[in-house]
Amino acid sequence: MRPIGVFDSGVGGISVLRELVRLMPNENYIFYGDSMRAPYGSKTLEEVRQLTEEHVEELMGHHVKAVVIACNTATSADVSILRSRYPDIPIIGIEPALKPAVLCQENAHVLVLATPMTIREKKFQTLMAQYESQAQIWTRPCPDLVRFVERGEFSSRELYDYLNSVLADYRDKPVDAVVLGCTHFPFVKEAIRQALGKDVRFFDGGEGVARETRRRLQEMGELAPEDVTGQVQFINSDPDKLPLCQMLMESGKN
Repeated sequence: MRPIGVFDSGVGGISVLRELVRLMPNENYIFYGDSMRAPYGSKTLEEVRQLTEEHVEELMGHHVKAVVIACNTATSADVSILRSRYPDIPIIGIEPALKPAVLCQENAHVLVLATPMTIREKKFQTLMAQYESQAQIWTRPCPDLVRFVERGEFSSRELYDYLNSVLADYRDKPVDAVVLGCTHFPFVKEAIRQALGKDVRFFDGGEGVARETRRRLQEMGELAPEDVTGQVQFINSDPDKLPLCQMLMESGKN
């Protein structure tokens, strides 16, 4: 049974992988995380493209039937190039879940947290321009937040100090919704909530990516039989991260 390949700059894409497995538990998955070179969000566009293409090519060597780019930064930088390079394989990217956040209530006040590259690239700027008339939208790059997740720090004093610093300007703003525009960020959303000092709704793109992946595979007649149980294989450029990968995957099980 051909697997679905899932790629991320590190362990963050496991937040997307969990949604994929929840929706399609009978599929096989290969998750590749490039933790040795994380974070991607502070690299140059050329560096992100080179790394993404290198690792997607590696996934193709495993005869995957689809590739999910579970990294907002890599999607912004390279998804169009990858789709032209591999026209016969579905390449599903992810983008910040701005639309559902804006539409969650009338005149919403939305804070988008993401990597610097995701925020500055044309893909997100175009998306934001579509909704600026419908909501108050703030963007806040969090360049170092990925590193905390990569170290397995989800509630450390250093993490809270960092979040209190980068989110200080928003504690007094009427934030209704927070868009987690990096797949690492869902793992620290409770710390984000605490730093903002208010109850907010969180939005990320993982569930939408899972639905789109299933739709594409169904169109192609490539869905796995429903009477089998799928497996997940983890590969990481830093083998020391494999226990963290397993732990994050297990923590998402109901």
